[in-house]
Amino acid sequence: MDATLMLTAVIVLVALIFDFINGFHDAANSVATIVATRVLTPFQAVIWAAFWNFIAAIPLLFFHEAGVAKTVGAGMVDLKYVTELVILGGLIGAIFWNLLTWYYGIPSSSSHALMGGYAGATLAKVTLTEGAGNALNAVVWKGWLTTILFIVVAPLLGLILAYILMILVYWLFRKAVPKKMDVWFRKLQLVSSALFSYSHGANDAQKTMGIIAGVLFAAGYIKEFEIDWWVVLSAHAAIALGTMSGGWRIVHTMGGRLTRLKPRGGFCAETAGAIAILFPTYLKVPVSTTHVITGAIAGVGSIQRLKAVRWGLATNILWAWILTLPMSAVVGGLSFLLIYALTGRQ
Repeated sequence: MDATLMLTAVIVLVALIFDFINGFHDAANSVATIVATRVLTPFQAVIWAAFWNFIAAIPLLFFHEAGVAKTVGAGMVDLKYVTELVILGGLIGAIFWNLLTWYYGIPSSSSHALMGGYAGATLAKVTLTEGAGNALNAVVWKGWLTTILFIVVAPLLGLILAYILMILVYWLFRKAVPKKMDVWFRKLQLVSSALFSYSHGANDAQKTMGIIAGVLFAAGYIKEFEIDWWVVLSAHAAIALGTMSGGWRIVHTMGGRLTRLKPRGGFCAETAGAIAILFPTYLKVPVSTTHVITGAIAGVGSIQRLKAVRWGLATNILWAWILTLPMSAVVGGLSFLLIYALTGRQ
C-alpha cells in the first residue's frame, strides 16, 4: 500500500469517526423530545432514530443529488488549497470541539464545528504558503454567507413553525380532554420523531460525504467532485451507529431543562424541526439540527407563556452557537500547523 493511499484511508476513517461522534452528539436532537414525553424509553428512542438516520440514504442512492455534501466539500473553501492534511487538521478541530461541548452537555452544532475546522485548516495552509494577507483568498464567500444566514433563519423557522403548529393543535382539539389528546399524540409522535430523524440523517450525513469526497479529490482518486454510493452508505451507517450510542448529557438539557414537554408539544417540535431542516436540505444548504430543534422546543414552550422557556439556559446555548465556528476554526488551524511541524508536509 503506497503512502498516499494509506493517508487517504486514515483520513476517510477519521471522517467516519467524526460522523459517528456527530451521531452520538446529535442523538439528543433526535430523541430528546420523545424521551422527555416518555413515549419511548431512551433505548427504544435511539434505535428508532438510528433506523431513520440510515433510511435517509435511499433517495441519495437513487437520485444521486447530494447537494449539501457538495456545498460543504467544495462550496466553502477553494479546492485548489485543499490537501489531505488540510482535511485531517479540519477534522481534528471539529472532533475536539464536539467532544468538549458533549462533555459539558452543551448542544452546539456538529455541522458548524466541521465547517469551522475545515475552514481554519485551509486558512492556516494559505497563510503558510502565501502569507497571512492572502489567507482569505481560500474562502468561497457565497457558501459562507448562505450558511451564516441560515444560522439565524433555521432556528427562527423552527420556532415559528412550532408556535403555529401548537396554535393549530390547540384549536383543532379545543374540545378534547387533555388526557385523550396525549393518547393520540403519543402515537403521532412516533411519526414526527421518525421524520425529524430522517431529516437529521439527510442533512448531517451529507457533510461527512462532502469531506470524504474532498480528500478523494485532493488525493487524485476522483477527477471530479462527486459522491460515490459507498460514501453515501458508509456516512449514513456511521451517523446511525453514533445515534445508537446516545448522548444523554445533552438529552437532559434539550428534553427537560429548556422547557417541559407533553406529547402534543413533542409532536409539534419534531414536525416543525423536520420541515425546517428538509427545506434548506432541498436548497443544498448545510444547517444545524441542534439549532433547529432548540428553536422548535422554545417555540412550543413559549405558546403558554414566555417564562415557560428557561431563557437563561437558552442564552448559554446561543453563546455556544456563536463560539462554535471561530473556536473550531482555531483548533482546526492549530491542528494543521502541528501536523506540518511534525511531518514537514502540507
